[in-house]
Parts: sequence; C-alpha cells; structure tokens
Amino acid sequence: MKMDHSLPLEYSTKQNDLNIFGFWVFLACEIMLFATLFTTYFTLEHRTGNGPSGAEIFEITPVLIETFILLTSSFVIGLGVHAMRLGNKKAMMTFFGITLVLGLAFLGVEIYEFIHYVHVGAGLQVSAFTAALLSTLGTHGAHVTFGLFWGLAIMIQVKREGLTPRTTNKSFIFSLYWHFLDVVWIFIFSFIYLKGMM
Repeated sequence: MKMDHSLPLEYSTKQNDLNIFGFWVFLACEIMLFATLFTTYFTLEHRTGNGPSGAEIFEITPVLIETFILLTSSFVIGLGVHAMRLGNKKAMMTFFGITLVLGLAFLGVEIYEFIHYVHVGAGLQVSAFTAALLSTLGTHGAHVTFGLFWGLAIMIQVKREGLTPRTTNKSFIFSLYWHFLDVVWIFIFSFIYLKGMM
C-alpha cells in the first residue's frame, strides 16, 4: 500500500482517498433522503386536522438546548480531527468521547420532546402534520443514534490499533457524518421550529 506522506494520514493512501470520495457520494444520497422528508413536511405542515399546529406544541427552550448541544459537538469533533492530524491520540479520543456524550445529551432532550408531543396530543397518527414532523425528527434522531454506536466502535478501534491510515480514515469519515447531522439540524431548527413558532 503506497502512502503519500505529504497528505494527512486519513488521505495517505489511494484506498483512503476512494473511501472518502465514496462517503461523499453516500452523503449525497442522505441529502436526497432528508430533502424528501423536508418536502413532505412543507407539503403537509398546515394539514393539522383536529390536531395541534406547530405553534401550539413547539417549545423554544428544548430546541435551543438541542441546537447548542449539536453545534458544540460539531466544534468538538473538529478539535478531535485536528488532534488526530497532530498525532495526539489521547486528545483525539477525549474530543471524540465528548462528542458522543453531547450526542447522547441531544438524544435525551429529543426523547423528552417526543414525550411532550405525545402528551399534548401530537402523536404520529393524529394528523398529516404530526406524521411528517415526527417522521422527520425521528429520522434525524435515528441517524444520531447510529452515529453514537459508530463513533464508539471507532474509538474502540483507535484505542486498540492507534492512529493508522485505516483508523484515521474511518475517524475522518465519521466526522463528516457528524457534521452532516449538524447541517441537517440547522435546517430543522430554521425551517421547522422557527418557522412553525411564527
């Protein structure tokens, strides 16, 4: 396996380069998935039937907490990638660990939010609006949950094998995934929550 030592370790082999390119293609498919969910939501957001509207069920405090947590986690994982590129395994593991803890905190707030929605009568089968809302939020939450398990598996691998072309490539790809989830959340925050509260 030929390595290019002028590049960061995660890009240092042709296979690593291809892995990263392939993951960008995967993210393009994920963009289409979320674009479909957003389109469905925007089509159905005013079809509340006898159920509540967004303005009636959205609470600003949990949404701001979720946004702060996720944006902070994106910054922290960026620090983790920087530490990885400097060859500082301990700092990289610390930052990745903090990212996962923040992801877990985000999920905790989101679960609280879902319980609140059901409590105020905004369940999945109440209206087209609630179905589209919960499907969009749930899909994002499922992606965060998957990310927690994936990130944990990568941390275990880095702990066992150290910072190698293979482990740094996987870690960098995971960071791209995490940043993608943050970008999706910005759209959810802006076009679902803020718009819905107006």
